[in-house]
Amino acid sequence: MAEKKTSAAREAGASRRSGVRAPSRRTAIVAAVLLVVVGWPVLSALFGGFERTGGGEIAVVRNGGFFDNNRIRQVIDPGSGRVWVGLYSQVHKYPAQQRFYTITSDAGKGDESGVDVVTVPSSDGVNMGIEGTLYFTLNQDHQALRQFDDKYGTRKFRSAGGDTYNVYDGDKGWSAFLDQIVRPVIDNDLRSQINSFRCAELVSSCALVQNSSAPRNVQSAGQQAQSNNGNIAKVQTAINTSLAADLEQTLGGKFVTNIHFNLVRITLPSKVQDAVDRAQAAFAQISEAQAKVASAKAEAAANKARQDGYNKCPTCARIEELKALPQGITVYAPGNPNGSLLRGR
Repeated sequence: MAEKKTSAAREAGASRRSGVRAPSRRTAIVAAVLLVVVGWPVLSALFGGFERTGGGEIAVVRNGGFFDNNRIRQVIDPGSGRVWVGLYSQVHKYPAQQRFYTITSDAGKGDESGVDVVTVPSSDGVNMGIEGTLYFTLNQDHQALRQFDDKYGTRKFRSAGGDTYNVYDGDKGWSAFLDQIVRPVIDNDLRSQINSFRCAELVSSCALVQNSSAPRNVQSAGQQAQSNNGNIAKVQTAINTSLAADLEQTLGGKFVTNIHFNLVRITLPSKVQDAVDRAQAAFAQISEAQAKVASAKAEAAANKARQDGYNKCPTCARIEELKALPQGITVYAPGNPNGSLLRGR
């Protein structure tokens, strides 16, 4: 024990003579903490300076360092490996695959993101619901994508639920962008095209409930079905032609490509459709009554022809009369008003 104390005293004396103090445990702990606090963000930033994209997304990278500008640094194509994008850069990821925008006449779906409820009037003032889908793809040309990010990636858009998102904030952000920017263009194109046709030219049953000096019936309405399909095809073709140009002009560049609008059907307002259903039911009753009248006329004509035959051949009339008698008759007194038919035992 004495030897250990002597050794410690000897080392302490040597340290004092050399002017160097041995590091304490507290000093080592403080140094380790400082290394973690200061070094960890640096390591995180270094490892966070790499980025990659999936198969269905394309990315625009903006500078974001403390002493850097906020300009676009680079574009990362879909399905890339890990790419160095710099420290603290902002990565805006956009969809690279085909997207779609649903158009419906169901008012109950109006609050859903990416769904547009469209009702437009025909040339004769009937509000018509539109059912269809718009298909398109974001332009993946690097220069066009840089312009798109400058115009729309640096602002926020309000969704149907009232929240605001950046266009690169996943499906919610993309749908908010479509609702605010693309939807008005689609509505305007649909309105201008549908307004050039009368209701009956797009929905044949509309002719049953519209005022007209000429009588309408189910047969004439059915004959319009072929022309209705042709008119709907014209509307779809016109929208596909005009929509690309209108979107390019509105967006300020050719940012969407492969645009195709599929018009599924055109619906009538519920009250108008109810009136159509009642009219069709009434025409069905008329058709049934007309069938009964035609049957009665045919029966009367048959009776008249039969009577004419009996007048020409009285014997034939007697033969038919005997055939009509019940079975088992033993006494028959024709011409006697008081006569009776007696059945055999």
